[in-house]
Amino acid sequence: MRPFLKFLTWLLRIVFLGRLSLGMAKRGSSGLSRIIGIDKPVGMSSHDVVNVVRKAYSERRVGHTGTLDPLASGVLTVCIGPATRLNQFLVDHDKTYRMAVELGSATTTDDSEGQIIATGQIKDEFFEPAFARTKIASLVGSHNQIPPAYSAIKVHGQKAYEAARRGKVIDLEPRPIEIYQASLLSIEETVNEQGIKIPIWNVEMHVSKGTYLRSIARDLGNSLGSFAHVKALRRLTVGSLTLRQCCTLEQLQRDPNSACIDPLQLLKIRYAFISNDSALDNGRSFDKEEVSLNEPIEGDIFGSECCTTSVYPSTRAPYNDELVAFVSHNKVKGLYRFDESAQKYKPSCIFSLGVERGSGL
Repeated sequence: MRPFLKFLTWLLRIVFLGRLSLGMAKRGSSGLSRIIGIDKPVGMSSHDVVNVVRKAYSERRVGHTGTLDPLASGVLTVCIGPATRLNQFLVDHDKTYRMAVELGSATTTDDSEGQIIATGQIKDEFFEPAFARTKIASLVGSHNQIPPAYSAIKVHGQKAYEAARRGKVIDLEPRPIEIYQASLLSIEETVNEQGIKIPIWNVEMHVSKGTYLRSIARDLGNSLGSFAHVKALRRLTVGSLTLRQCCTLEQLQRDPNSACIDPLQLLKIRYAFISNDSALDNGRSFDKEEVSLNEPIEGDIFGSECCTTSVYPSTRAPYNDELVAFVSHNKVKGLYRFDESAQKYKPSCIFSLGVERGSGL
């Protein structure tokens, strides 16, 4: 009887391990750890893009930083594998947009995907470039902005857009935002169903994190004594990541390496080359004297260029709680913070695989 029980135990163990391995394969671990830039198309949600990336890399751990509405297109930063742990360090970036604002009507969602709920006067001055240019330029500065009713902001554990869909109005608190630059590009004209000429202001804006362009359009219409909503929106930059560095989903599926971004460019922090891999893997602290910092990487570079980008040693002393990156074998192996009282760099986020600095490295 005992040999049979041993055989049965062995067989069950083999079956269990087989199922475990199959489950791990299904969940997907590509062995990759990288950041890519996607030029999101109109009509897809940011989550839709994440699902496409998951399939392209056979990787479950994929996340984006900075949601784009289905109406919007443009730069979307996507982290893959262990690099998703960098999300928390990439959410504070300012952004640049190109936006088409249709004057004369308000919608439920503050963009053209919603239903028109109000119409206002179309004044002759709305078609005058000088007037529009002055009005747009006046938006530069600090504001307390009320987010759109259709937003992902949570109030008492409930997302605002979920409540809005049920017809429930949630009072959203104003949030401080900054408009760094705003300029008029052109004025277009269209004709609505009633045969009335409608002006569309094409503008470009550089704004702080957390700024809702739909709210800017809504408030712009109100300030004109009328209404307005976003007709089209394209994100041009996220921090230092530009459209030049992004690929389309079609390009990604043909060549998964086509949009790998150097994380140092996005982080915009000082960094150091560390040769002691075992110390990095173990997450030990480093004495100040062990580390020679370099200045942050500037400009937009492609992944294949990261090795040839000039390195500028830093002469500035580290300051308390400064976040720096440690690099080994052209991978970011960890983020460390400087403890001034201990005169040490202490681990904040360790990447055992490292985060790739570019394709083909």
